Amino acid sequence: MSELRPWHLSLVWSLALGHWHLAHAGDWPQILGPDRNGIAQDEDLADAWPADGPPVAWEREVGSGYAGVAVAEGKLVLFHRLRDTEFVAVLDAATGDDVWQQGYPTTFNPQVGGEDGPLCVPTIVGDRVVTFGAEGMLSCWNLATGDLHWQHATHEEYGAQEGYFGAGSSPIVEGNKVIVNVGGFRSTAGIVAFDLETGVEAWRCIDDHASYSAPQAVTIGDTRHLLAVTRLNCVSLDPETGGVRFEFPFGGRGPTVNGATPVVIGDHLFLTASYGIGAVYGTIGETAFKSEWASDILSSQYTTPIEVDGLLYGMDGRQDGGPTSLVCIDPAAQQLLWQEEGFGYGTLIWADGKLIILGTDGRLHLANVSREGAEVVANTEVLTGTARALPALANGLLYVRDETTLKCVDLK
Repeated sequence: MSELRPWHLSLVWSLALGHWHLAHAGDWPQILGPDRNGIAQDEDLADAWPADGPPVAWEREVGSGYAGVAVAEGKLVLFHRLRDTEFVAVLDAATGDDVWQQGYPTTFNPQVGGEDGPLCVPTIVGDRVVTFGAEGMLSCWNLATGDLHWQHATHEEYGAQEGYFGAGSSPIVEGNKVIVNVGGFRSTAGIVAFDLETGVEAWRCIDDHASYSAPQAVTIGDTRHLLAVTRLNCVSLDPETGGVRFEFPFGGRGPTVNGATPVVIGDHLFLTASYGIGAVYGTIGETAFKSEWASDILSSQYTTPIEVDGLLYGMDGRQDGGPTSLVCIDPAAQQLLWQEEGFGYGTLIWADGKLIILGTDGRLHLANVSREGAEVVANTEVLTGTARALPALANGLLYVRDETTLKCVDLK
């Protein structure tokens, strides 16, 4: 599996990228961690917790939004809304102390639900921070100083709609390009790439609405694929040019959501969604996707399953109603190995051979999992509100938030 992940953290970006580089091991610089797969690197965690739970290193009040934090080189990026402003704040990751804060006005009001803050996890690359706000405001900031390098009001510029909850697909940086699921369905701007340094549009492609699924990138053989799930399709793009390598339907019209990030297992692709959509598994070819099966074996509303040794651990069901369970499937065999209820709905991180489960009810679980089953070795309440924001794990510190509070929990 490792040779097929996105470029390793220790690699320097290509000459076209110049001084830009990925964060170091132990960081959590973007959605789902260093490789966008929910797997933390080089972590050494405690095997159990005290009776009253792991210690809280620090906590602070935050504004609205479901955007998880990003962490790199000792800095934490918080993206939230206070009153009529979306703020990007950089904190000291170890202490929670303020480093800088910048903001811009917003009038966003969601079609569904009452949470009016940003949804997308910031992306840190070198000395740049990219944020994508609920109204589609794409911004690039200087990580050290907070200076604004460039900004695009993408919904206005490309005629995109806000969707049920606002823009929710966290951008990806490939080479020197920021690639965003914008949703400009009338202007061949479903997905748009911008130059990381200048903000100038590099390319645009496809006519489709945006989803809440973050893009993923992978090299299969000699071919680099940018995999993105839109409102109704999954596409593979050439990240340099925006050329479409392949495209196939995934999703459903009406009140449905594609929220989970594509999962790559060797040369195979796994997609999952709830709302009657289910899962798809198949082979990634250079110019085609070959489906091997489609079923409801794992139907996740927005949690991205985690692949370990060819098995997938995921959350089946929906946070907003219906039965939910933690499941383990063997995708190659299309086999459900086990399912465990009692966690509610939640999000997942794999670290140090352990599965960390943050339930939307604010409870944190530590479990040993294998193809034989799951053994919970510790659990505690870390938040009192609803925890929909994705957690982040960096250097043994777990960052979790609900509607009002951000906490740093020491799992070392």
